[in-house]
Amino acid sequence: MAGNSLISKNVTVNGRRTSIRLEQENWAALEEICMREGMDFHQLCTLVETHRHIANRTSAIRAFIVSYFRAAATDSGHDEAGHGIGSIVPFEENTIGAAR
Repeated sequence: MAGNSLISKNVTVNGRRTSIRLEQENWAALEEICMREGMDFHQLCTLVETHRHIANRTSAIRAFIVSYFRAAATDSGHDEAGHGIGSIVPFEENTIGAAR
């Protein structure tokens, strides 16, 4: 991947404007979470901020994304996705952040 893979976006967290830098895959995951939960980036980032136990805000957001999708993962979902010993594709094009 050439160049800087981090994308900066301005968000308002607890009424204060700040900038967050994440990989495109993480922005896509946040977009999907926002769509599923009926909130925007600002509301979601404020929610994470309110409950974070990690000093770094960006790290807390990344940890939240992993936790959110791990909580939703099921054995049948892994089977449907074709997961199993040796069958994963880490960054398959056009699947990251796609609505299911």
